[in-house]
Amino acid sequence: VQLQASGGGLVQPGGSLRLSCVVSGANFGSAYMAWYRQAPGNRRQLVAQISQTGVRYVPNALRGRFAISRDNDKNTAYLQIDNLNTEDTATYYCNTKNIAWSWGLGTQVTVSS
Repeated sequence: VQLQASGGGLVQPGGSLRLSCVVSGANFGSAYMAWYRQAPGNRRQLVAQISQTGVRYVPNALRGRFAISRDNDKNTAYLQIDNLNTEDTATYYCNTKNIAWSWGLGTQVTVSS
């Protein structure tokens, strides 16, 4: 299974990004997908998840700014992040809810003025 995350970059505080994760080599439609992030020196944390049928969950601390979606025809999961702040700086990864696959390289998000 390969996980190809993209869409990160350098953005100013208050900006937005849409991250994408293309999954190959697996039955994407049957996967309960999730996005995680890891900042330097910190543990990897869950930021959003979406079930096979589209049921979404975002932790309270991120709700309102983070939104997850999926396109099963494209084997792709998305993460929309709005009103970015410096605490969002991290490498963002996708995987299943129970981390069934090997981690990909992720995509770097840097929020800085």
